[in-house]
Amino acid sequence: MRAGVLHLALLFLFFYPAPVFAQHEADGRVMKMHQKALAYYHASAYEDALKETEKALKADPLFIESWLLLGDIHALKGNRPDAITAYSRAIRLNPDFFPPAFYILANLQFAEGQYEDCITAYETYLRYPTVKPAEAARAEKNMKTARFRMHALANPVPFEPLNLGPEINTEGYEFVNYISADGEQLYFTRRTPKGIKRDEDFFVSTRVNDSVWGPARELGPPVNTEGDEGAICISPDGQYLFFAACDRPDGYGSCDIYFCRREGDRWSEPRNTGPEINTSYWESQPAFAPDGRTLYFVSNRPGGHGGSDIWISLLQPDGRWSQAVNAGPVINTAEAERGPFIHPDGQTLYFSSKGHPGMGEGDIFMSRKDEAGNWSPPVNLGYPVNTPADEVTLVVDQQGRYAYISSAMEGGSGMQDIYRFRLPEAARPLAVTYMKGIVIDSISGSRLGADFVLSDLETGKEVVKSRSNPVTGEFLVSIPAGRMYALNVEKQGYLFYSVHFFIGDQAGIEQPYLRDVLLKPLQKDEVTVLRNIFFETDSARLLPASMVELERLLQFLQQNRALSVEISGHTDSTGSEAHNLDLSRRRAKAVYDYLTAQGISENRLTYRGYGAMQPIAGNETVEGRATNRRTEFKITGVDGDY
Repeated sequence: MRAGVLHLALLFLFFYPAPVFAQHEADGRVMKMHQKALAYYHASAYEDALKETEKALKADPLFIESWLLLGDIHALKGNRPDAITAYSRAIRLNPDFFPPAFYILANLQFAEGQYEDCITAYETYLRYPTVKPAEAARAEKNMKTARFRMHALANPVPFEPLNLGPEINTEGYEFVNYISADGEQLYFTRRTPKGIKRDEDFFVSTRVNDSVWGPARELGPPVNTEGDEGAICISPDGQYLFFAACDRPDGYGSCDIYFCRREGDRWSEPRNTGPEINTSYWESQPAFAPDGRTLYFVSNRPGGHGGSDIWISLLQPDGRWSQAVNAGPVINTAEAERGPFIHPDGQTLYFSSKGHPGMGEGDIFMSRKDEAGNWSPPVNLGYPVNTPADEVTLVVDQQGRYAYISSAMEGGSGMQDIYRFRLPEAARPLAVTYMKGIVIDSISGSRLGADFVLSDLETGKEVVKSRSNPVTGEFLVSIPAGRMYALNVEKQGYLFYSVHFFIGDQAGIEQPYLRDVLLKPLQKDEVTVLRNIFFETDSARLLPASMVELERLLQFLQQNRALSVEISGHTDSTGSEAHNLDLSRRRAKAVYDYLTAQGISENRLTYRGYGAMQPIAGNETVEGRATNRRTEFKITGVDGDY
């Protein structure tokens, strides 16, 4: 703000000398004082310039040039209130004498929070025909921001920040990075002095109770090193860790993004994410989406909209990253966007921006992605969540009830502390719970690293694609509520596993969906239930929701060409035996026909209907009958080793 004021002040002094504009004739003695003041001003002797200008104005209070010069001096000295007074006096004497005074005055009033007055001054200035395009653009932007701030100040959002306490916050800087799906662990970056060099490392703290956290401990090697690491991000399933590091031998630019995989209870050695993400410029502040493949990050590379933008890259099936693309003009502005955080709902993005109208140097905003992948106009989280200071980092817990923010607000322990606050309703993400369990060999009981995919049965879209821990077999998936899902788990040498379930709108982390997965080794006569094959009532017509499962079955048979299988249909005991046998046979054939139409050899497939002859639950209840109505496949031949 001050730079703009100085720029116009110098224009006034150098390009609009007093004699050109003078309408009030000052006597020779006053003009000598003014010229002497100007000489001091050009020599940067501002105190002497101030004294001479005040002498001139005392001698002649109607001399506009000296009022303008007085405003310039006070603006240069950072004394905005007195500068505002001086420019206002000059304008009252003659509004048309020097039109840029309105613009300078408006900039000062904007910086001082005098929003109604600055809007009036900007609007007056814009009516003059000599306004420069850059000044008009800045005036329009500042008026939009001023109106927003007036509204925000008059309508504050609920905000009761709780400092997380001395186990986390120190005299230095703490920047919040990640809260685990169960809300039990908080990861953050701490910047502390180390000799003459700043040192940044990652720390983690475990919750003791609702408002108390345990002692923070360093994350340790191989992630923390003697160098600086920052902006840690952990995937919602806890299996991937991303962070930024600078000036490493394998780096592509000043700072690059690296990642690690979870191996048991340890992290793998960090690897550079590669040239699709990292460039010769600056890349940092990663955020990994719950779908297991979308990475958001910040870069100042060319091709963006401003100083730093949010970019997006997708993890490919071969483990490489797609070429990063810009998040677009709805999110990014001509100024800096930073600190992206994608909520576990997969749709709600929180980020910091200096370009969208806000309360200060940088504000936190929220945008939501629709089904077509388009972002909604960013919404400011409001005052006093956002302040005249620079808000950069914010994360939101799984349920969307609490947010964690780094702030330099008064009353903290140091330069930047981490606080928790209840998120205003309008800024909350979609309801989310999580599913977790362990993948186990059904015979040996050993734990397995397996691939799993969670799909939305209504849309057929993959919601999450990830892998269970290769040592512990554990997996965790964040799930938006209010949807029907299909879970498919597969591993080479095993039958794949499928199940479907509904997550209600009121789901929360207090009632997660818990399920251990038993994978059956590939061997003759093993049977698996295709739980996500659906038919119209009393019909063999496949419903669209079946496509997710059918595609998985097709891929399984394509990848395991040595297998021969029987597709079998089963019903409950309702209806006659003949009807049930016919219906189950026709349903099995519908699956058989789909597979053969997709190129699976008829020599590998058979189908059969068993009616109600092989129940796996009682037929006395609605749930039992639903369980008995199923499609299965059985391995009838294995030609090869697995």
